[in-house]
Amino acid sequence: MDPQTQTTSMQRLQIVEKLAGGVTEEMAYPTGPRKSSLIDIQMMLREEVKRTSEYRPFEKCDYVPRLSNEICCKKLEYIIPQLEEMLQSINESVHTA
Repeated sequence: MDPQTQTTSMQRLQIVEKLAGGVTEEMAYPTGPRKSSLIDIQMMLREEVKRTSEYRPFEKCDYVPRLSNEICCKKLEYIIPQLEEMLQSINESVHTA
């Protein structure tokens, strides 16, 4: 995701605050809240909570450390199955010996 399109925690908080204000306005209607509006607000709040709780270890850093970390993760994903095969092979050779 492009760093300029990412929202900061403060921006997400402002969005949630606006959504809460929308709920307050809906509750203030003399005829009561409109169900469709409350459902829309609930869905938007759910999305904001989901975005807020996503793990972003590199939200404020530059591209190079993020890319380096992704490369390291890919290397581990490649090496771990090979290590598991080696361990299994060693265990089999120990048990047959």
